[in-house]
Amino acid sequence: MGTHHRGADDEVLALNVYIKLARANDTLGRSLARELKAQGLSTSQLGLLELLHHLGPMCQRAAAAKLLQSGGNVTTVVDNLEARALVRRERNVDDRRFVTLHLTDQGRALIERVFPGHAHRIKRLMSALTPEEQSTLSSLLRKLGRAAESGEEASG
Repeated sequence: MGTHHRGADDEVLALNVYIKLARANDTLGRSLARELKAQGLSTSQLGLLELLHHLGPMCQRAAAAKLLQSGGNVTTVVDNLEARALVRRERNVDDRRFVTLHLTDQGRALIERVFPGHAHRIKRLMSALTPEEQSTLSSLLRKLGRAAESGEEASG
């Protein structure tokens, strides 16, 4: 279902594209979240574990920026993962506000077990598009994201 807005053709088109993009994102996210829930993880928890696994220990603030989440949300995610002994915090002795996050051995074992299946599910979901379509979509989404981030939207 598209927009019910009655405006200029280009405005209606933009709204309809946005609705389709948001719905596709929500649908894909819900599908992946169901699978992760069976593993005892949220999408945010998996994201943080995957980030630390592939990029190594990092400052909690940097992790929040890479995950596009607020510092408060990442704190909650870290609290929950730390309670399960999957990550650990290390405070800088000179500046206690600076916290570095590390995977524990248990966290590393979990992400190494869960991530391949997660990546396979994403590949399966994306197979609705040809490789060429996936590449085109990737380029278009990058362009859209960069324009929105820099405020370079075309005036209309």
